[in-house]
Amino acid sequence: MVLKTIVKSDIEIAQDSKMRPIVEIAEKIGLEADDLELFGKYKAKISNEALAKLSTKESGKIILVTSINPTPAGEGKSTVTVGLADAFNKIGKKTMIAIREPSLGPTMGIKGGATGGGYSQVLPMEDINLHFTGDLHAITTANNALAALIDNHLQQGNELNIDQRRIVWKRAVDLNDRALRKVIIGLGGPLQGVPREDGFDITVASEIMAVLCLAADLKDLKLRLSRMVVAYNFDKNPVTVGDLGVEGALTLLLKDAVKPNLVQTIEHTPALIHGGPFANIAHGCNSVIATTTAAKLADYVITEAGFGADLGAEKFLHIKSRSAGIKPEAVVIVATIRALKMHGGVAKSELANENIPSLTLGFANLKKHIETIQSFGLPVVVAVNQFITDTKQEVETLLEWCKRENVPVALTEVWEKGGAGGIDLANTLLAVMDKEKNNFKPLYDLSDPIEKKVRTIVQKVYGGSDVEFSSKAKKQLIDFEKFGWSHLAVCMAKSQYSLSDDPSKLGRPTDFSVTVRELKPSIGAGFIVALTGDVMTMPGLPKKPAALNMDVNGNGNAIGLF
Repeated sequence: MVLKTIVKSDIEIAQDSKMRPIVEIAEKIGLEADDLELFGKYKAKISNEALAKLSTKESGKIILVTSINPTPAGEGKSTVTVGLADAFNKIGKKTMIAIREPSLGPTMGIKGGATGGGYSQVLPMEDINLHFTGDLHAITTANNALAALIDNHLQQGNELNIDQRRIVWKRAVDLNDRALRKVIIGLGGPLQGVPREDGFDITVASEIMAVLCLAADLKDLKLRLSRMVVAYNFDKNPVTVGDLGVEGALTLLLKDAVKPNLVQTIEHTPALIHGGPFANIAHGCNSVIATTTAAKLADYVITEAGFGADLGAEKFLHIKSRSAGIKPEAVVIVATIRALKMHGGVAKSELANENIPSLTLGFANLKKHIETIQSFGLPVVVAVNQFITDTKQEVETLLEWCKRENVPVALTEVWEKGGAGGIDLANTLLAVMDKEKNNFKPLYDLSDPIEKKVRTIVQKVYGGSDVEFSSKAKKQLIDFEKFGWSHLAVCMAKSQYSLSDDPSKLGRPTDFSVTVRELKPSIGAGFIVALTGDVMTMPGLPKKPAALNMDVNGNGNAIGLF
C-alpha cells in the first residue's frame, strides 16, 4: 500500500502557524508599545514619533531580491525573500524584511498574493492579502477625491481654464476591471457635471501610490502631491494639484497610510509591508519609509522589487535608490529550473519531465539578468528555488553552468523548510558581500535627455537594438523638455514576461526594437512613465479568476486564498 503525501496549501500552513503578539515582535527590534499604533494583536503601524526618533541611528545593509523574467511556472521571489530573512536570523544576523502590500487585483485574479509561500510566509496572510490596514483604500480614496475635485472645478466655473479634453488624471479602483478602462462621465444634464471622456487605473498604478512609496516623510508627501500634473489648460500648459490647492486635503486622507506596517513571518522575523506599486506599470518597490526604517532597526534588510531584474530591480536602482539615497549591498536573482525550461521552449504541461537541452537554452535569460546587475557594479548571487520535480541532473547542470560563469549560486528549499532551507543562500551571500567590491553606479545620469535614458535602458538592460518613439511620444519629448521635466528619471511600463516589449519572446531575444507609444508625466513621483507595447494600467481578469476558489467558513476563516 502506497501512502499518499498530503501537501498543505499556503493558507492552511498560515492558519496552522502560531503568531506572537506584535508588541513582542516590536521588542525584538527595539520598539516599545508606545511606538506602535495597533490593528488588533498581530498588526501595527509605527508612529510618526517613533520614526523621527530612528532617523539619527546608523543604517544596516540592504539586500535586494529580484528574479529572471516570470513565467506561469512561478519563480517564488517573495518566498525566497522571506526565507532568506528567516535564514539570516537563524545564523545570528539581526534581520528584517521590507516588501510590498498585495493588490486585490492579482489576489482575486491570477497572480496570487505577495506574502511568500509554504513555510516562508508573512502573517497574518489572510489580512495582508485582503484589506490589511486600509492603506490601498486610503490611496484609492485620495485618488478619487482628486478626480472629484477636478470635475467640481470644471462645474464651478473652471477658473484655471482647464481643457476638459486634456485631463490626464484618471479615477482608480483596486481591482482588475477592464470595463472601466475608458468611460464617459457627467451625462444627464447640467446638474450632473461636465460630460467628458475618463477612465480608471488600478490603484497600484496611481501616481499617488508611487508618491507615497517614494516620499521621505509626511512633509515630503505633501510636497510631492502638490507637484502632480492632473491636466493641461487651453494654452497647453500643465495644471497641478498645487494649482487646485488641494494637496492638504489629499495629505489628510493619507496621513495614516504613510506609516509603515509591522507584521511577522512564520518564524517571527519582523517584517515591514508598505506600499504596492506594480513593476510593469509603475516602479515596483515598497515604500522608501519602510525600507529606511527597517535599516535603522536591523543590521540587514531583505527587500524585493517586482518581476524580473529588467523591471523592478532596474527601477529600484534608478528610481528608488536615488530618491532614498540608498544602495543595496548585493542582489539575489531567483530562478527555478521550471521557469528556465519554459524560457527554453518547454510548455507548462511538460515541465515535470526532465529536459536538459531546453534548460540549457533557458540559461540565456538568467545570464542577461546577471549581466544587468553586474553592469550596475553590484555583487550578485543566484538563488535556485527548488521544486520537487527538479531532477538531479537538471540541478547539477544549472550549478555547473553557474560555476563556469563564475557566478555564486545556492540551492534553496525555503518553501518546504522555512529559514533552514535558506541557510546556504545566506552564507553564500555573506561571503560574496565580504569578498566582492560594491561599485554601484546608475546606468544613466539624470541630466541625460529623456530619449537617451530610455535608449540606455532598452540597450543595456533589455539587450535591445534601439527605440522607436510614436509621433505622439516625439511631441511629448519636446513638450516635456519645455516644461522642465527632462531631468527626471524614467519608469518603463513594459511586459514582464519578456526582455522585449513582446510578451511572446521568451529567453533572450536579440535585434529587437522597443516602441514607446506614449509618455506620461509623474512629476510628484519624480519620473516620466514610458508606455511600451500593449501594457495597460488597468488589467483584466482571466477566464477563471482565483476568486472562483475563494470562500469563508462558518468560523469566518478564509478558504481557497492560495
